[in-house]
Amino acid sequence: MDASISSHDLILADRVTDTPVYNRAGEKIGRIDNLSIDKVSGQVLYALLSFGGFLGVGDKLHPLPWDRLEYDPAKGGYVVPLSKDQLEAAPALTREDLEDLGAGADWRDSVVNYYGGVGAPPF
Repeated sequence: MDASISSHDLILADRVTDTPVYNRAGEKIGRIDNLSIDKVSGQVLYALLSFGGFLGVGDKLHPLPWDRLEYDPAKGGYVVPLSKDQLEAAPALTREDLEDLGAGADWRDSVVNYYGGVGAPPF
């Protein structure tokens, strides 16, 4: 077994950030910038996917439901069943928006409604 591949299913959050994200065609479409964790349940709800911009300036953070990510050890990254165009059309946050995590329930509803439309399971 490759020493870089863990023998268990747990991972530290700081090892998830900056992990590349690919579409099913193998195209690198971004990276995980951060995670959104429910305070009460402790469950990771979203991976905040970053793409676009330059050196972190001008990029948007696209909250992607965590259960849509599939880790691929061969790629050393996550694979999503969505195209870059679908992700670009998804609700997005600026770095400034992160302070409010999208301003509450309206923002979360927009994420749920969007991913429900592209086949994501409801939360």
